[in-house]
Amino acid sequence: MKPKTYFISAVALKYNLHPQTLRLYEREGLLLPSRSKGNTRMYSDEDLKRLEFILNLTREMGVNLAGIEIILNMKEKMEKMQEEFSKFLEELKKEFFVGKEEVFDSRRSAVVKFSSPPLAIFHHEEKKE
Repeated sequence: MKPKTYFISAVALKYNLHPQTLRLYEREGLLLPSRSKGNTRMYSDEDLKRLEFILNLTREMGVNLAGIEIILNMKEKMEKMQEEFSKFLEELKKEFFVGKEEVFDSRRSAVVKFSSPPLAIFHHEEKKE
């Protein structure tokens, strides 16, 4: 099934933006919509999620375009690192745990379980004279 796409006019209307703002975001490399055969910008749901993130930064947090670029680059790097870390953990699991489940299950019952006692919260009230 073909992914749903939106024209620049529909996106601008939906997010209360001028189409030139979307073109500026594209020129700055913040948004990269696909193009139709007629070279019309076509925004995907993924593009809209990214636009919402950008608009949150600009409207709610007052971040300028240079700041947005830095934040998006950091976000992408963090996502890539998270993906690499997940792959690393999977490799560790394969190396150390696969085929050794019996050993770990037998040792699991040897661990002493500990639960912390409930906390008591005291309120100090000053006496009025």
